[in-house]
Amino acid sequence: MFTDLVGDRAAEWDRTGRIPLDTLRGLGAKGLLCAQAPAAHGGLAFSSRRNGELTAHVGALCSSLRSVMTSQGMAAWTLRRLAGPGQQAALVPRLTGGELAAVAFSEAGAGSDLSALRTRITRDGDEVVVDGAKVWTTNAAYADLLVVFGRTEDGAGAVVVPVSAPGVRIERIEDPLGCRAAGHADIRLDGVRLPADALLQGVDRTPALLVTTALAYGRMSVAWGCTGILRGCLTAAARHAKAREQFGVRLADHQLVARHLAGLLVAEQSARRACEHASDLWDEGSPDMVTAAVLAKHVAATGAARGAARAVQVLASAGSRDGHTVARALRDAKLMEIIEGSSEICELMLAQHALATAG
Repeated sequence: MFTDLVGDRAAEWDRTGRIPLDTLRGLGAKGLLCAQAPAAHGGLAFSSRRNGELTAHVGALCSSLRSVMTSQGMAAWTLRRLAGPGQQAALVPRLTGGELAAVAFSEAGAGSDLSALRTRITRDGDEVVVDGAKVWTTNAAYADLLVVFGRTEDGAGAVVVPVSAPGVRIERIEDPLGCRAAGHADIRLDGVRLPADALLQGVDRTPALLVTTALAYGRMSVAWGCTGILRGCLTAAARHAKAREQFGVRLADHQLVARHLAGLLVAEQSARRACEHASDLWDEGSPDMVTAAVLAKHVAATGAARGAARAVQVLASAGSRDGHTVARALRDAKLMEIIEGSSEICELMLAQHALATAG
């Protein structure tokens, strides 16, 4: 379905910075934007492994669309983990029924260091009041609902905010480096009053513990999406190297070009195996899944950034036009080394794991 839906539209979406809203709502209503949501809430009940394969397929076609999937899936997963049964029953079906959601973590002073969150969620009788500002929130420009993380009186919490609520202002980022049509936006929240049940029941935890719940899903989704980027780059580079001749032989027969193709294959296969391992642990409910997700995200994102550069090198001027598959991949993959935990943060977490398990 996604192959026909995207077709040759990805380049146009990238140039204009927009995916048609009815396209996104149509996919959402089919449950495809958060396919791991349970059938009881209108979802497709995909395993992590099956959802990952879908995510990789979409990532090979259009990273902006895949980013919307990541955001929607992360919102649904956050609700499943932090919301009470009644909240889940009320909210998750909205995400499998065509409404769109974004998860708002980052702030101007709180990127990698989410302990520095300044957004406040204040209880006021039978209401909560939300004040703060979020930056670079994927899908916020399309969203109907925002899952906003902030500080409470006794720790941190998450609150579901309709974008139509008074005091909410969405400011689309018009010039992102990559994933240009993913609906990145900054958010202002000025005295936003909501019913008390908008505050998810998993509240008053530390910011790190609370945010890790959502980030685990996001890292898995980004990792699978980067595997798709690598697959798209490998396909484009191999086809070009087979078809183009220089100095009387195919590009693919020049050893230095063949090295790039081999590097792309190694990166794609390495990312896929890391993702498969992490998804299998996720489906088993293993506590090792958290570290495996960080590893998969790091391997896939860094591999995609290097792999996209290899693909552009192989295609040369043929792949250097804005909107071309590998040109988009080069920009999109670089962004993946930053979001859902930068490469440096991933390395620090992996180093800590290595020390903890050294005995």
